[in-house]
Order: sequence, then structure tokens, then C-alpha cells
Amino acid sequence: MLLSAVPGPVAATGGEPFWVWALTIAGLAVIFAVDLWAGRQPAEVTMRQAGRGVAIYVGLAVLFAAGLLVFGGQPQATAFIAGYVTEYSLSVDNLFVFLLIMTAFQVPKAFQHRVLLVGILIALVMRGGFILAGAAVIERFSWVFYLFGAFLVITAVKVCFEGSDDGEEEFRENVLLRGLRRVVPVTEDFRDAKLTVREAGRRMITPMLMVMIAIGLTDLLFALDSIPAIFGLTKDPYIVFTANAFALLGLRQLYFLLGGLLSRLVYLQYGLGVILAFIGVKLVLEALHTNTVPFIHAGRPVDVPLIGIELSLAVIIGVLAVTTVASLIRTRASKDRDLESV
Repeated sequence: MLLSAVPGPVAATGGEPFWVWALTIAGLAVIFAVDLWAGRQPAEVTMRQAGRGVAIYVGLAVLFAAGLLVFGGQPQATAFIAGYVTEYSLSVDNLFVFLLIMTAFQVPKAFQHRVLLVGILIALVMRGGFILAGAAVIERFSWVFYLFGAFLVITAVKVCFEGSDDGEEEFRENVLLRGLRRVVPVTEDFRDAKLTVREAGRRMITPMLMVMIAIGLTDLLFALDSIPAIFGLTKDPYIVFTANAFALLGLRQLYFLLGGLLSRLVYLQYGLGVILAFIGVKLVLEALHTNTVPFIHAGRPVDVPLIGIELSLAVIIGVLAVTTVASLIRTRASKDRDLESV
């Protein structure tokens, strides 16, 4: 087989050869280049275009999973699907913040496609470094799963209790963006699709570049919980990276497709919280099963039940389906009550 895989509750770290990584990254680069070329002319993305884009990117993910099934086997294909669905569902939460960023920077709708594409490319590069670092830590220190698991459970509780913000939040620039403004002058308004301009003899950056950086940095913050979550499904950095890449590729089109529909997913936060808690518990069980921490069971493995990848995939899809249907029923009932009261 071209891709190595070891069956188990958490797929083992893969040993993909360099050419597999190189071919995958080259393929992703081609996809980004084609998308960037297709959107070279500023234009507002229609619902039909967004729907077609989501279908294309989901189709590419399915084809990639099929390739993994043929060349890597069922464990890797299942791990990729579970990771992709998890990352895609967790990334939906990013769309709320992306909307806040677009509003704060007053990005013209014609430029939003390019802003999201480049912003997501920045996010993918940074996530790649995060994934490699995480894989190296996990390889050397298996006890880090205790930390990942506890972090995900705490995050799940926080997500569930925070609930929806009802769009009342405002985007505030982080310290990196504020620092960039102090170092490099920024124009007051957009200069078409230009990232930098020369005015009064000095080079200035435009809000177009600022919002791209803002989206990339913001996504990295969201990756602090989504990447540990996918490491709970597979230790293979190749699967973790590709699942993240395909989820981010389709996220931009999903932004335009969902639009105002995001407000109808009133139970989405709770569903995401349940998924994070489930994977957190799964990580703790895996850590106990391979325990080497001296003060836990005298440093010996603990005989605990493990959660397989197939069950994980079923739980993730089931939770998303239930929360989506429940959300639509709730918003439909609220709309009917509003009409009756008129």
C-alpha cells in the first residue's frame, strides 16, 4: 500500500513518503490557483455559484476519501471522513466571526471572495505548522492526550453555556493587527483589490491585506480546539492536514451559501459542544489505555473501553443531524408564532 495505516481506536501515526506529501500539497496549490484565477475579476458571489462551489469541494473530499480507501485502506479513509466532517462542522462556527470581520472592515461584497480565499490560504499554512508541531509532541509525549482531552471537555462546556451571541458582538483587532498598524501605515479605504499602494512617497498597505490577515489569524485561534479534536480521531498528521485542508477549501463557499441561514442554526453551538466533549472523553480513554504517567495507576496502562473510529463517525454525523433538524424545527415554529401574533 502507498499509505500506511494501523487499525485501532485512534489510527496510528502514518508513515507517508515524501512524494505523497509533495503530490498532495501540489494538488492543493493547483486548486487554490484555479480558484484564485476564476475569481480574478471582483464580483459578488451568487447563491447558485456558492452552492455549486460547496458541491465541488465536498465532491473533491469524497474523491480523496475514495483514493485513501483504495491506496491506504479502510481505517485511513474512515479517519479522514470523520476528521473532515468534524473540522467542517467546527469551522461553521468560524463563519459567524468571518461575518463580523467583513462587517468591521466594511469589505465590499465584490471583494469578499478573494479576501476569504487568501485568508484561508494563510490559515492553512499556519495550521500546517501547528499540526506538525502537535504530531511531534504526541509522538514523544503520549500523556499530552490527557491535556487535549481535558481542554476539549472544558471547551465543550464553555461552548454550550455561552450559547449564541445573537450577532451582538463586534470584532476587535488583536495585538498582532494593532502592532502591524503601528509599524506599517494603512490606507483609510480600499484601493480596488490592491494589497499595497505607494502614496506620498511611502508604501502603505490597504484594508484588503489587513482583513486577509485578520481572517487567517482568527482561524488559527479556532484551530486551538479543532486540531486537538481531530488528533483524537487519528494520530496521522497526513490525515489531520488533509482533513483540515479540504474543510477550509469548502468553508469559503459555505460562507456565501449559508449567509443569513446561520442564524437559524440555533442549536449548533450545543451540537458542537457535544462533539468536542465526546472526542475529549475519547482522548482521555485512549490516554488511560496507553498510560505511562507515574501517579496514574502506578504508571501502568488502564484497562478501559475504547471508542472506535466507526462509532466516532456515527456519533459526529448523528449529533450534527439532530441539532440541524432541531434547529430548523425551532426556527420554523418561532416564525409561525410570529406570523400568528401579527
